[in-house]
Amino acid sequence: MLTSLTPVPARLRQFGRRLERLRRDNRGLALIEFAISLPIFLGLGMFGIELANYAVTSMNVSQISLTIADNAARMGQTSSSSTTKTIYRSDVNSIFAGAAKQGESIDLTEHGRVVLSSLETVGILDKQLIRWQRCTGAGAYASRYGTELTSEATDPSFVGMGPTGRKIRAPVGDAVMYVEVFYEYQGLFGDMFLGNRQIRHEAAFPIRDDRNLTPGVADDGATDPVCAPVPTPTPTPGPYRDHAAPGVCHTTHHDGYHCH
Repeated sequence: MLTSLTPVPARLRQFGRRLERLRRDNRGLALIEFAISLPIFLGLGMFGIELANYAVTSMNVSQISLTIADNAARMGQTSSSSTTKTIYRSDVNSIFAGAAKQGESIDLTEHGRVVLSSLETVGILDKQLIRWQRCTGAGAYASRYGTELTSEATDPSFVGMGPTGRKIRAPVGDAVMYVEVFYEYQGLFGDMFLGNRQIRHEAAFPIRDDRNLTPGVADDGATDPVCAPVPTPTPTPGPYRDHAAPGVCHTTHHDGYHCH
């Protein structure tokens, strides 16, 4: 048993002095605090960058939709003919080429879809009609208002194009170029913050000049950018968002490497 008169061993005294120095030593305290707070501030900074990129991308898509609608409304104005202008396939292709150029920075044609519709009327009746519709882009999206030849005369629920309560109707004997741009946003940091989500913007302009509406988009030998039917994926059981065949192992942007 140790008493107050029992001498403390030298090693124990040395160990006690080391503990006391360690208790008083505050060197590296700022580094420890920085290491603890770094993930928080880094995460907030990355989240802010992601939000800013999403806002810029959404603005780009909005500007592209406005430009396409404006350009489509001007189709035929450059023609030197004094007769009523007819729209040809090459005119539509030129509009889409300009959209692809404007959307290069966000890979619009790879991750998006542009749907251009000519909203007109049925003869002299004030009945709305999608006279023709053309598309570009690899995205699997279709117009939210109907396909080509959707008519109010046969479908009374079709009263125009646009959001509910703000439907746009074409005047009798005239046309409105209606554009829908769909884009699948690609997150800078994958699915960590916003993930992949759809950005959609719409725009509409009335045609700027007299136009021969009867033939729709006339054939001048150019490729016709018709809107192919959007494929409906066959659902398969499982937690993954793709629809690969059973037994297939692959890597996707959404779910990484996995097997069905």
